[in-house]
Amino acid sequence: MLETNFVSRKEEKITKGKYKNQYDKMMNMPVPKLIISLAIPTVLSMMVTNLYNVVDTAFVGRLGTSASGAVGIVFGFMSILQAIGFTFGQGSGSIISRRLGDKDAARASVIASTAFALSFMIAIVAALICYLFLDPIIMFLGSTSTIAPYARTYITFILLTSPFMVSSFTVNNILRYEGKALYGMVGLFSGAIINIIGDMIFMFGLNMGIAGAGLSTALSQVIGFAILLVPFLKGQTQCRLAIANVHFNAYDIGDIIATGCPSLLRQGLGSITTIILNTEASVYGDAAVAGMSIVSRLFFFMFSVAIGVGQGFQPVCGFSYGAKRYDRLKEGFRFSVLLGEGLMIVLGTILYIKAPYFIKLLRDDPDVTNIAVRALRLQCIAVLFLPLCMNTEMLMQCTGQRLAASLLSMLRNGLIFIPLLLILAKTRGIAGIQEAQPLSYVVAFIPGAAAAYIFFKKLKHQDYKTKDNVGE
Repeated sequence: MLETNFVSRKEEKITKGKYKNQYDKMMNMPVPKLIISLAIPTVLSMMVTNLYNVVDTAFVGRLGTSASGAVGIVFGFMSILQAIGFTFGQGSGSIISRRLGDKDAARASVIASTAFALSFMIAIVAALICYLFLDPIIMFLGSTSTIAPYARTYITFILLTSPFMVSSFTVNNILRYEGKALYGMVGLFSGAIINIIGDMIFMFGLNMGIAGAGLSTALSQVIGFAILLVPFLKGQTQCRLAIANVHFNAYDIGDIIATGCPSLLRQGLGSITTIILNTEASVYGDAAVAGMSIVSRLFFFMFSVAIGVGQGFQPVCGFSYGAKRYDRLKEGFRFSVLLGEGLMIVLGTILYIKAPYFIKLLRDDPDVTNIAVRALRLQCIAVLFLPLCMNTEMLMQCTGQRLAASLLSMLRNGLIFIPLLLILAKTRGIAGIQEAQPLSYVVAFIPGAAAAYIFFKKLKHQDYKTKDNVGE
């Protein structure tokens, strides 16, 4: 009877292959086609954003190795801001997709509005505190004395626009979880393109140097933020952002933060590991800091494709779980992992073979290249272990498995990597620094695979219960 019910739902499509509404599309479009349609805008927006990061690194690299190292220092700080935005964006998004799957748009609007307001206000407070302690923070982020002046100039602009940056991450995730990734793509695309053009104008046209890079980033964040708000202002979304929908009560705030905790841990620990990596690399000079920073940029540019596929799976996961369509949930997970693996094999092979070429594009310094090539190639091998781990974390978060999602995020992004980095840096020097992150990906694969197996084994029993209830 359950299968008959599923078929009847699929027959609700209107003519010419279109769907009645967003809910009908999320529930009835073939899963691979749906995930690809949601993933393409996300993949493109992430690739353009990361292309900007790579181009920015190349532009700043023209100013010298110390300036190039400053990009890595500021990148660690921006990751902290991103962690705040993702906490509220993915925390609210997971709840929103399940509520929309249960056809409760009013509750979804309350969660979206509350998360947006919280992210903007917390970013203001964080920016003020960081500005008061700017110099100690720069050194804490792993800067050397020669890198610090460049980092200080760059990071000042980031602080000025941090509320817009943080809330942009929140709004973009809300759009994705609602199944409106195309709108998010437009906002991120616009910001990245403006940033690249701004770099050329301010850094070289007006000879502003590192200050030009910071100003360009600041302007692009504000413009990108405004563009992301357009769909909400025009009523093109199911969620409504409104002051009346903001509920600062303990339950809503706790629910958003608890659900977003895996994202906070994932991004936060990622920031901490970047700081520790910069600190350990700084022992070997500015070339080591710049080299590992370049590796991080190139690797994340490649891996952002797999992340984009996983983010295409997230709204499908949340909607399907909320509607008890476990068949679509399982199919979506399997498809996302396999597609991610295929893409990583292709892109990892290209980056492995052409590693020296790509690194020299960003900073043509023999010392930087010698350090970066081996580190990048090791990460290209280890990336094959990441799609399953990443999709499992997203699966747990989207289905409300907060503890499991948090533990997996902590393991992959810090609890495994940090001890390995500290031990290998002491025992193997710069070689250990190059090896720590790839090795941590391999080790994290084991608990990730185990968690996915256990979840679907339990879901199978739950699916049987659902069929029994329908049969009654």
